[in-house]
Amino acid sequence: MGTNNHQITDYDIVLDAKFGKEGTPERAKAEDEAYAFYTSRILVEARKEAKMTQSELAKRVGTNKSYISKIENGLIEPGVGLFLRIINALGLKFDIVKPVM
Repeated sequence: MGTNNHQITDYDIVLDAKFGKEGTPERAKAEDEAYAFYTSRILVEARKEAKMTQSELAKRVGTNKSYISKIENGLIEPGVGLFLRIINALGLKFDIVKPVM
């Protein structure tokens, strides 16, 4: 499977075996879930660094603690508007840039 003594030498083989080949619905779902989890971890850490509770964050962005909890646990993804309000409330910056060609 592309490993030697349990050391991964080809991540594509491992990812394909576990989540399906790139471009398949299974792989797309796994990538979406991984992205949601990664984003949720960034938000949790930023909230903790800001010394803010879920309730305080919810109040600042116009939602409730339960919804913030679901976002932080990767169970749901906020809409763009709420996401940007959360980013702003946590003092984070979000940039959209064109790639340099």
